[in-house]
Order: sequence, then structure tokens, then C-alpha cells
Amino acid sequence: MEPGMVMVGRDDERARLSAFVRVPDGQALVLRGEAGVGKSALLDLAARLAAADGHLVIRATGVEAETELPYAGLHQLLYPLLADGGQPGRRQPNAVVRTAFDAVTSRVDAPPPSVMALGIAVLDLLSSTASKRPLLLVLDDGQWLDDASADVCGFIGRRLAGSPGVKLLVAVRSDIASRFDTAALPEVPVGALADADATCLLDRHHPHLGKQVRALVLDTARGNPLALLELPTHLASRPGDRAPEDLLGPNAVPLPRRIQEIYATRLARLDHTVRAQLLTGALDGATARSGDGPAPAVRYRMRGVDEAVACGLLVVEPATGELAFRHPLVRSSVVQLSTPDQRRAAHRVLAQVHQEHPERRAIHLAAATLDPDEDVAAVLEAAARSATRRGGAHVAVSWLTRAAELSENRAERSRRLADAAYVAGQADRLDQAHSLALAAAPGEDDNPAAVLANAYLALYQNGDVRATHRQIAAAVERLRDGGTDRNGPTGAGSGPDQHDANHHAPDRSDKDQHDANHHAPDRSDKDQHDANHHAPDRSDEAQHAPGRNDEVLDRLVSLLLAVSQFAGSRAAWQRTHEILASLGGLATERAWMYAHTWSDVVRHGAGWSEKVERASADLENQDPWDVARLAVSAYHLDVLSPLRPYLERVVDRELDTGATSSGIVMLHLIMLDQLALGQWDAAERTGQRALTLAVEPGNHLFAYQTRAYLAQLAAVRGRVEEARDLQAAVDAWARPRGVGFLTQLAEAVGATTALSAGDYETAFLYAIGITAPGAFRLYTHQASRTLLDLVEAALHTGRAEQARVHALAARDAGLPEISPRLALITHGALAVTADDEEEAARVYARAESHPAAERFPFELARIRLAYGIRVRRTRGGAAARTSLALAAEALTRLGATAWAERAQAELRAAGVAPQSPAPTGVPLTWQERRVAELAAGGLTNKEIGEQIRLSPRTVSAHLYRAFPKLGITTRAALRDALTRIDHHSPAP
Repeated sequence: MEPGMVMVGRDDERARLSAFVRVPDGQALVLRGEAGVGKSALLDLAARLAAADGHLVIRATGVEAETELPYAGLHQLLYPLLADGGQPGRRQPNAVVRTAFDAVTSRVDAPPPSVMALGIAVLDLLSSTASKRPLLLVLDDGQWLDDASADVCGFIGRRLAGSPGVKLLVAVRSDIASRFDTAALPEVPVGALADADATCLLDRHHPHLGKQVRALVLDTARGNPLALLELPTHLASRPGDRAPEDLLGPNAVPLPRRIQEIYATRLARLDHTVRAQLLTGALDGATARSGDGPAPAVRYRMRGVDEAVACGLLVVEPATGELAFRHPLVRSSVVQLSTPDQRRAAHRVLAQVHQEHPERRAIHLAAATLDPDEDVAAVLEAAARSATRRGGAHVAVSWLTRAAELSENRAERSRRLADAAYVAGQADRLDQAHSLALAAAPGEDDNPAAVLANAYLALYQNGDVRATHRQIAAAVERLRDGGTDRNGPTGAGSGPDQHDANHHAPDRSDKDQHDANHHAPDRSDKDQHDANHHAPDRSDEAQHAPGRNDEVLDRLVSLLLAVSQFAGSRAAWQRTHEILASLGGLATERAWMYAHTWSDVVRHGAGWSEKVERASADLENQDPWDVARLAVSAYHLDVLSPLRPYLERVVDRELDTGATSSGIVMLHLIMLDQLALGQWDAAERTGQRALTLAVEPGNHLFAYQTRAYLAQLAAVRGRVEEARDLQAAVDAWARPRGVGFLTQLAEAVGATTALSAGDYETAFLYAIGITAPGAFRLYTHQASRTLLDLVEAALHTGRAEQARVHALAARDAGLPEISPRLALITHGALAVTADDEEEAARVYARAESHPAAERFPFELARIRLAYGIRVRRTRGGAAARTSLALAAEALTRLGATAWAERAQAELRAAGVAPQSPAPTGVPLTWQERRVAELAAGGLTNKEIGEQIRLSPRTVSAHLYRAFPKLGITTRAALRDALTRIDHHSPAP
């Protein structure tokens, strides 16, 4: 609505907006209606009311040209609040918001925080501002806001109730989809004016219309205020009293287009230099207004356009003195009326204006260039890389595709299309990745880009590790044999190829290799292997500058390593190591890092922790999928915690931008770190979130991997039936497909679940299925991680010698030098299996005093419990009380119910009366009591059923009902629980 204009009608909307502005509580509101219906006029009204009421009003407008520029809209909203933040006497803005603002404007090369982190930070900034002066954020044309900004606006809008004095008012068009459609914010529909109000508005502004024209305008406008204002002026400029049929007839185009044609008529009368100024301003979003705050960052300023102001196309903003288009449809008309050459010329001007903003400049250069231009293509490619590292993988695909179109030769075109395919694959646009890969090399289904695209699809959806491994290995070899290293040919004779002859294994099943795999190599074998396989100690930057084939090779090798990890078989890993060794100098340190830490950390993991930490120092400048791979290495080396804050900061960004696979991997890693640190409630929430994300698009591999981690969590918490159900589901899916990574996880879950249930014999059988006592099975990632499980199960089943042999094997294999967790559990295993008490005490002290011991509270508590049990039996209860009490406290706090109950039982045996849970007051039935007593005596469900003539399933049902009444979760706790209820209420 123009300054001084009186609003006609809209009584309900005006009352709603008046209440919205004057109520002190924070809130958000969305105005929704068709173009020209008066949304902008209502925004103006709200802004005037708020300003008169003492509010600080910040205004922004969505810009069509910036819908793919992440956080461009948020830049408009935040700039007035942050621009002067560094001046003396002004509040320093929230650091997270400032970081995001600097990242958006390319002041620093850093990733924006997640939607949640950024939203919370913005809320803090808004609340702080509103504590001094009420604040109204006004957003027009919200349908053109970029997705990232719209998501943040939706996030803060839903939470403004807790931020008094802050209000958000948004206008969106009803005929264009936007993120505000699903933002769940309160809405007010803005419809056409009532007939009486439409007539009043028309007569007020055009009192001298002829009867026929008046009726025609009212009939055509159908209550649209903009049409009522513009149609009469347009008709007055045409001869006769009737409008042309193509404009106002019954078969005319929709009303917004008719109004645009009206503006087009006015534009056609302007001088071409004025039209050029308007076009440049329109393409740069000159309707963006900032209320009474500072002007936004660099925008094109239209000059010499008084003629456009005089004919009503532009208005002067009273608050800022800046020129703005009277209505968004004027801006659209300016663009649509221009020729392609005129638009390209305007984009060239804007590319110069935005020299300091690479991504905004890239948008305009892409639109300004018609013929192939290698310089422009390079700018687009650089912008795509920047966007990828800031979570804009989808827009990066568009820019890389456009860069390919502008490439001056076929090779560069193919390269950029292949890059676009790779980024699309990482962002889970697998169909698009496949199409781009085929376009990169038409008719070549086995080109590297196509292999990558097909491999991701087969791996994620079907878990097809066998065929995928063969295809990628063949692609790597083709690229290797067809390329040349700068230091000479990369044939079979380069690199540590002697390893191939020594270590190549025939392609046979793991079952056939069981005996060979269970052989424990002596230290000299390990040292020789490391000498053959270890990559040179140099950073990636110190190696040769990567060429095109190197980059493609790196991508194929990274995927080959990932598939090998999921396959988890000796044959797959040895084939992968053979290929990697044959690459010579083309194999980067990062590739060797993954190969060593993901494959067999017992034999190859030593010495890599420092390199992982060094590579983690510069996460912001790495692609998100590279960060995730690095974090997987950190997990295998048990140094994941330092990377977790970064993962938590960017995971929402990856998920919000559709990069679901990268996001799920990050959630897995976050969950694993939460598990290790004993943050089990948080781990469960993270796991359930990852499972939901994986199931919906049919990513079966990650869905079952998530179920395996949830099964681990259920097992340590004593939820035995849940753990067993999840374990069975994972094993049934993974085993036929040869996904050894998951079958090993399932077996580890089986061992932990059996330990939790007090079924030590079953736990031992599961543990030796993973690795034999005294050995660490080749290429078995769970072999070292289940060290405590095997030792604990062996001790409880009378196999003390085998427990001792396994603890010594861990020491001799150098596990304490590989990772802090392996050091802790190795010392613990040696302590509880030592031949004499002096040695046991010495090694136990090493475990307890390890600098990283508190980072693994569950393992530390288990070691304290096992050592306390040993000491109580050899030296008496008094000597064991400290370690048992510490174990009981930690296990209870963690929620490891089975181990906590054992610790409490041991404390009682040591003469301590710990706090016991009070009886529930729910009595056991006679049958439940009978079943519970027999189970406490050590009988299995089948044996109980035979004795009292019940089916094993019925026995299980009785125990299922009895456990919660007794306040326990395992059979091991039955005897103490029955004794406790007898003490409080003797059974008849």
C-alpha cells in the first residue's frame, strides 16, 4: 500500500493484525493469498502500527533470483541487528549467529550451524534485542525465500511464545509452494474484497469512470485490490470504452498475468536506459526493504529512474529513502518484458557488483554467459565446492551442471558432469546421479561416474557388497592401468607389491578360512605386515597435486574401502589392500588411513591416532562425506569424542538439505560416542532418529546398521528380549548378503545380551564365534571390541586359562598402543586374569588410573566389578568393597541393570547393605512364584516346563510378568529378589 493510502475494508484482518502487534507475547503469523490481494498492504499496516507502538521493525523480501542461495533471506533479516554489533557500546551478537552471518556473506569459509543450533542462537539474539525494544520481523514474498532461511524462520516462529516482545509476520502467495506450507505457523487467509468494499475502493481512486468500464473493471477484478487500482489507468490509456478481449474477456489469462501485462504497457513507454536500471534492480531483489534498521549488504542501487517513479512503477521507502518496486508483480513484469540479451547484460553488471560474494557472483555469471567460457565455468565450479562444504550440495549440483554446459572442451564437460554426479550421489539424489554419470560419458556404462552412482544405489538399498566390490575394484584397475603417475607408470610393479605375493588370499568363504583366521600372528609377523603396508608419513598436501584421474581415483578408492568395511571379510579386504598397494604414489595418506583403521585395527591401527587428530584440525574445509569418513577412523581408534561437536553442528544441515546418507552416518557416529560416554538416553534418541530417516527412503543398509546399534544399547541396559529381536532381524538380513560388518555386530550383541541375562555359556559361544581365545581374527572389527565379553564369559564358565590366554594375547598384540579404550580393557582383562594378587593389583591400578578411563564408564565399571569379585574371593569382602561400590554406583547410574544387580549382590556378600529397591506391592501369583523359584535355581525354560508341565512359551510369559513385579530384568537377580520379598512379605 502506497504512503498515505487509506485501507478500505479488511476489518477482520486489521483487527487481527492490531491484536497481533499489541499483545506483548511473542508469536508468528502467516498471511496467505493470491498475488495482488493486498498482503503487502496488510504488512505495511502492521509495520506502521508496530512502529507507532515503539517497535523496532525489520523488513525483508524474498527474491526469486536467490531462492537457491543458502541463507540469503536470513542475511536480510539479521543484517540490521548484526551490522553494528562490533561498535563500542553495542551488544556483541551471539557468536553462533555471527558465524553463520559471516559464512553466508563469505567473510569466512566456515559451515553454518544446523537449523536447530542456528534457530536457538537467532532466538537468543532476537530476545536480547526485544529486551530493550519490542521487535517485529516482517517478511514479504516468503515463497521466494531460500529453503535454509525459511527453515530457520519456521523454527523460530514455532518457538516465539517463549520470547516476549518478538513477533514474526510473513506473507506468502497461495499459488506457489513454499517451506512455509509445512511450517505449522498460525495463518490468516487473505481473500478478495467484499463487493461493497471493492466498489468503494474503485470509486475512491477512480471516481470518474464510465458506467460500462466501471462494471467491466469490477467484474474482471473480482475483489482483487491491485486489479481495481491498475485496470482503470490501463483502460484510460487505450482508445474506446471497451477493453480488448485478450485482456479482460471471459477466456483471458489468470488475473495476476493480466496485471503484469498492464505493467508491461507502462514499461514499454520508458526510455531503454531506465528499463535497464529497473531490470538490474529487479534481478538483484530491489524490493528487499529493511525497515528502520541499517541498509542490507551490497545491493544494486537504481539511478536515473524518476520516470519510473512518476508512472507508479517505483516508490520511495519513507523509512530508508531507497527505491523499491511498487509491487512484486512489477518486478516480475520487468524481467518478463526484457529480452535474453538484456537480462544477460544486467547479470553481467550484477556479477561485478557482487565480486566479493563468490556464490552470488556465480549465480549472475551463470545467467550472463551464453557461449562456452572456461573462466566462468571455473568460477561456477569454485562456488559449487564452497556450497558443498556449507551444506549446499543440491545447489552445487546445479552449478556444476551449468559449469559443464559452459566448458570449452569435451574433457572438461565430462569432468564437471562426473563431479555433479558424485555430489548428487553423496546428497542422495541417486537417480539424478545416474543420469549425470551417463551424460558425462555417453554410451560408456562402465565409466567411473556411472560405477559410483550404481554402486551407491546397490550398496544402500540392497546391501550388495559382493558384486559392488567387484565392480569398483575393476573400475579402479581400469583407471590405474590407463593412467600414469608423475613418477612413472602405476603398474603392478610399483608400490609395496611384495605384500601382494605374500598376503593374497583365495576367494573363499570365512567359514572355510576359520582355522587359518584364528591363528594369532606373533609380533614379528605384525611388524613385517606394518612395514609392507604403512603409507609414507606425509600429509595429503605434501603429495603430488591431484590431477583429474587422481580425484576420480580417490572417490573410487574411498567407496571401495567403504564396501570392504561393510563386507567385513578377509578376501574382500585383502583384495582391497592389494589394489591399494598397486597404486603406488596415487594412494593418498587418507586412503591408507581408512584402509588401516577400518580393516583390522589390531594389526594396522597403531600410530594412526595422531594422524586422525591432525586431519581433524581443519574440518570446516573438508566435504561433509570426507568428515564422516575421518570420524569413522576416529571411532575405530576410540578418539571420536573431539569430532562429535562438529558432527552435531552440521548433521541437521546435511539432513535439512537432503543429504540423508551423510546425515545418518553422522548420527551413527554421534550415537556411538554417546554409547561410549554412557549417555544412553541420548544415544537411544539419536538411534531412533537415524532409524526413521533410513527406513523412509528404503536405505536398508543403514536401517539395519541402526538396528544393530540399538540392539547393543538394549543389551547393555538389560532389555534382553528387545536386544534379541533386533539381533535376529539384523542377522537375517545381513548374513545372506555377506554384510560381515553387521553379522559381527549381531554376534557381539548376542554375547552382550547373554552376559546381561546371566547366560555365560551362551555368551562364551557367541564370543568365540567372533574370535578364538588367544587370537584376534583377521579383518574382524569386533574381535578387539569384545575382549571383555570373552574374558568375562570365560571366567564365569570355569575357563580361567582361556581367559588368561586371551588377555595376554591382547597385550602381546599391542592393543594398549592402538587406542585408549583398548588400553583400558586390556589392562582390565590382565588384572582379572592375573596369576597372583600382586600382579593383579598392579595392572588394575594401571587400568583405573588410565587418563581416558572415565571416558568409558561402562567398561571401567565392568572392570571394577570383575576385579572386586576376584578380590572378595581371594582377600575377603573388606578389600573388595571400594571397587564393588564404585562399580555398583556407576552401573546403576548408567542403567546397566543386570551388571548393577550383580554388583549389589557382591556388595552384600562383602558385608555391605546397599540401598535395595522397595517391593512393588504387586504380589506374584502362585504359578509365577513357582516358575521364578525354579528359574532362580538355574533351570532353563524348557526344563521348568517339563517339571511343571507347561510349555516353554508359557514359562517365558510367567517370567515376563514376574520380572517387573520383582523390580529386576534378569534371571541372575531372581534369587536376591525372591529373598527380598520373602523378608518383606513371606509367601504362603
